[in-house]
Amino acid sequence: MKHELPQAELVSQQKLRSGGSVIVLFGTIAALYFAREILIPFAFALTLTFLLTPVVTFLQRLHAGRVVSVFVTVLASITVVGGVGWILANQLVDVAEQLPLYRQNIHAKIQAFHLPVTGQLARAAESMNDIVRELAEPGAPAHSNARPAPVAPLPVRLVEPTTSGWTQLRDLGPPIIAPLGRAGIVFIFTVFMLLKREDLRNRLLRIVGLGQLNLTTQALDEASSRVSRYILMQFLVNAGFGTLFGCGLYFIGVPNAALWAVVAALLRIVPYVGTLVAAILPLALSLAVFDGWLRPLFVFLLIACLELIIANLVEPWLYGAHVGISSLALLVTSVFWAVLWGPAGLILSTPLTVCVVVLGRYVPQLAFLHILLGDEPVLEADARIYQRLLAMDQLEAQSIATQFLKGRPLVEMYDELLIPALTMAEQDRHKGAIDAAREEFLFLSINEMVVELSEYQVPDSGSVDVDEAAHTPEAARILCLPAHDRADQITGAILAQLLEQQGLAVLSFPIAGASPYEWLEWLALIEAGPRDVVCISSLPPYAFAPAQAMCKQIRERFPKLRVMVCVWGFCGDTQKAMARFDRTQPNRLSTSLAQAIQNIQELVHFKPLVDRVRDVVTTG
Repeated sequence: MKHELPQAELVSQQKLRSGGSVIVLFGTIAALYFAREILIPFAFALTLTFLLTPVVTFLQRLHAGRVVSVFVTVLASITVVGGVGWILANQLVDVAEQLPLYRQNIHAKIQAFHLPVTGQLARAAESMNDIVRELAEPGAPAHSNARPAPVAPLPVRLVEPTTSGWTQLRDLGPPIIAPLGRAGIVFIFTVFMLLKREDLRNRLLRIVGLGQLNLTTQALDEASSRVSRYILMQFLVNAGFGTLFGCGLYFIGVPNAALWAVVAALLRIVPYVGTLVAAILPLALSLAVFDGWLRPLFVFLLIACLELIIANLVEPWLYGAHVGISSLALLVTSVFWAVLWGPAGLILSTPLTVCVVVLGRYVPQLAFLHILLGDEPVLEADARIYQRLLAMDQLEAQSIATQFLKGRPLVEMYDELLIPALTMAEQDRHKGAIDAAREEFLFLSINEMVVELSEYQVPDSGSVDVDEAAHTPEAARILCLPAHDRADQITGAILAQLLEQQGLAVLSFPIAGASPYEWLEWLALIEAGPRDVVCISSLPPYAFAPAQAMCKQIRERFPKLRVMVCVWGFCGDTQKAMARFDRTQPNRLSTSLAQAIQNIQELVHFKPLVDRVRDVVTTG
C-alpha cells in the first residue's frame, strides 16, 4: 500500500498537467481568433521585420544610424512595391482596353459552349425548361407549343434618387479606408520593431526568465533563421515560377507575357489559391485572343506542369530541408490558419507554423507540436522495426532492416537495430505486455532475418583469413552459449554468424532443456579445452544474474577455459560490472558485437599476461 499511493499521486498529477495543457491550448486558439484584428497586422509586421532586418543591418555596417537605416529601408520598400503596383495597374488597364478587339473570338468561344438544338440533350433541356415554367407559373401550359401569345411588356424606368457628396464619400470610404488602415498599422508595427529590435528581444528574455537565457536565445535564433530561410526560398521559387511561366507564355504568343509572369510570382505568395488565381487571367486572355483551342490548351498544360513539378518536388524538398516542417503539416496548418484568420492566415501560415514548431522544440509542455509538425523522424529505426514486428508486419520490418543496412556493415545493423529491438521486446515480455502469439512471431521473424543475412558479404575490416585461422597454432573454437531464454539464443546466433564471417570456428548452442546445467554436459562432450573461448550471451533487462551463474559454473567445472560475458547494450561502468563476478570474473566483458569480435580475436590469437595471472589465481 505504501508503494501504490505515490504511484496514484503521480498518475493524478500527470492527468492534471495534461488537462491544463489542453485548456491552455484551446485558450490560445480562442485568443488568436478573437484578437485577430490586432494579431494579423502584428504577424505581417513581424514577417516584414524578418525580411528587412538584413538590409537594415547592412546599412548600419556602412556607419548609417539606426533611424536612418530603418527609414531608408522602409521607404525603399514602399517605393518598390508602389512602383510595381503602378506598372501592373497600367498594364491591366491596357489589357482591359484591348479586350473589345477580341470580341468576335470571345463570342465564338461562348457560342461553342451553347447546348445543341437537336438530339436527346436538346429535348432534355427543353423538358427542364417546361418544368421550371410550370413551377413558376402554375396556370401556364407545360409544353412550349401551347404557350399563350406574348404580351407586349410595359417599359420600366428606374430612377435613382440623387445622393449628396457626403453620402457618396461615406459609401466609398469603408472599402478603401479599411485596407489602408490595416496597411498603416502594419507599417507602424514594422518601423517600431526595426527601431526597437534589441529592446523587444531583451524584454522577451526578461519575461521568460534569466535562468532560461540559453534556451530562449537558441529558440529566437532558430526561429529567426528558419523564417528568413523560408522567405528567401519562397522568393526564389516564386521568381523561378514566374520566369518559366513568362517565357512559356511568350513562346505560345500570349500578349503581355511579362505582366502575367510578375502577377503569377506575386500571387504565389498565397499558398494553393494564388496559383489558381494567377492562371485564370492569362488562360482567359488566350481564349479571347486566339481563334482555335490549341494555344489555350498549351497555356493550361504549361500552368499544370509547372505547378505539379514545383508544388510536389521543388517546394517539399526546399521547404522541408530549410524550414523543418513536413509537407503534410504545411497543408494542414495552411487550412488551420486560413480558417482562423482567413486569407491573411493562409499567407502567414508557414512563418507562423515555423514559430510554433520551434516553440514545441524548446518548451517541454508543447513538445507534441514539434513531433506532429516537424520533419524530423519521431521514431528511431529500432523502435520502428519493433513496432512493425508487434503489428506482425514482417514485410515492412524486413524493408526497414534492408534500408538501414545500405552502405553499412552488418555488425552495425545488428548493434543499432536488431539487438535494441530485441531489448525492447524483452522488457515488454518481462512486464507481461506481449501476448504469446506476438512473442512467437517476433522471435521467428528476427531469427529468419538473421538466417537470411548469413550470406551477406561483409566489407573487409581486418578479418582473419579462413585458411590462416584453421592452420594457426593458436586456432580455437568459439562456443556461444545463451544465458537464459530465446532472446539470448538469438543474440548468441548473431555473434556466431559474425565470427564465422571472420573466419573463426564457431559452435552456437540452444537454450538448455530439462536440466538447467545441460550446457555443462555439452562442453564436456565436445571436450572444451584451454584454447577454446566460451561466449555467454545475455540480454537485458535481467542479464547479469544468469550470466554470473553460468560463469561461476564454468569456472568451477573448467577452470582453464577462457570466458567472455556479453551483456548486450549495457551502458554502465564495465569495471563495476566485472566486480559483480567476484573471484569468477570472465576474461572479457563485452557490451556490443563490435567489441565482442575484437575481444575474441585478442583471446584467440594471443593470451595476455593478465589472463595468465587470472588463470593462476582461479586454479589456486
